[in-house]
Amino acid sequence: MTRNLRRIQLAPAYILHHRPYRDTSRIFEVVSHDHGRLSLFARGVRGPKAKLASILQPFQLLLLSWTGRGEAAQLTGAESAQAAPPVPAPCLMAAFYLNELLMKLTTRHDPLPAVFDTYHETLESLRHGAPLERELRVFEKRLLEALGYGLDLDSEAQTGKPIEPDEYYHFRPEQGLVPTVAAATGALSSARKRSILIPSVRSS
Repeated sequence: MTRNLRRIQLAPAYILHHRPYRDTSRIFEVVSHDHGRLSLFARGVRGPKAKLASILQPFQLLLLSWTGRGEAAQLTGAESAQAAPPVPAPCLMAAFYLNELLMKLTTRHDPLPAVFDTYHETLESLRHGAPLERELRVFEKRLLEALGYGLDLDSEAQTGKPIEPDEYYHFRPEQGLVPTVAAATGALSSARKRSILIPSVRSS
């Protein structure tokens, strides 16, 4: 009966989302460095006597332990991995946006260490006042690359010329980056209708 029972000890992880379960429990959606995204059932973590309630918080690097098989893993322990300041209030929506991307775009039990590291680095940058828009765009770019949907943001689609940092480009689906001047003089195709005006992004 215990052949497929897994016991994981002190795995680096972040909480992405949580919801109440029965009277005193919660179901946590977490992303871990070595085990990917998964759901954990945590008993007795709600209420005034819950010992882990103050530890099980989003945007804090944790060391989680769990046991179980399949989708029914049970949280058995949690520790804080580092003393980190909270994400500043102006950056909270951006941090929740990162969580939403991981919830929607990653697959359960698919280890993506590079994505975990990028998420961790982005949170640290947000804590220390890095430019918000730049951090989000770099995270999106790296996430797409890790999922196999990387974009060529180094050269123009039609000419192969290097992207100029001070210029603006349209991104056309299935083509790539096109200078805005070329886009303005080109035919009004369906691809152009779906194009997005973006500033150039340096590779990161």
